[in-house]
Amino acid sequence: MQPHNLEGFAERLRGVLGSRVPEKVVRPEARRAAVAVLIAGGPEPAVLFIKRKERVGDPWSGQMAFPGGFWSPVDGSLETTAQRETEEETGIALADAGMLLGALDDVSPRTPYLPPLVVTPYVYAVGEAPAAHPGPEVDAAIWLRVRDLFDPGLRRPFRLTLPGEVREFEAIVIGDCTIWGLTERVLQQLKEASGG
Repeated sequence: MQPHNLEGFAERLRGVLGSRVPEKVVRPEARRAAVAVLIAGGPEPAVLFIKRKERVGDPWSGQMAFPGGFWSPVDGSLETTAQRETEEETGIALADAGMLLGALDDVSPRTPYLPPLVVTPYVYAVGEAPAAHPGPEVDAAIWLRVRDLFDPGLRRPFRLTLPGEVREFEAIVIGDCTIWGLTERVLQQLKEASGG
């Protein structure tokens, strides 16, 4: 993405996301979850990621992700889930610091090795990047520049060994951060919505 395309990044997203109906995935057997895609503005827009702690039994252990988690009946809505989980995982209160730009299409794992899950991504503008403080389930909270996330030169294949096979996934590698799977698929939607 060229520098001039970064101007008005959040405004473009707001226009596109506000004028479309996100596609929903219907999987009655799946758990519902939501994530928040936080966009910090300024001359170098950035997106907030978390690095999940390594935990036994967590299929997403140690991965780069957006703040988010499973829906709880006390949340009422998936948007509330995204806000609650973001505050728990990063200390950022989106009700105060963020402006909802809209939702992206639902994503769901494409492999039988993961539990059935449907994730709704919500996109928020947060002005200048607020400080993020990792919660108990998070190793790090990292702002990554949009220009790097959308740079085709930073895309690499990511190989994962599964029972009886090795699968290859599209990934974005920025320093020590490897973004793949559902998170990479959400980023692709963000890139398309922004015209990047």
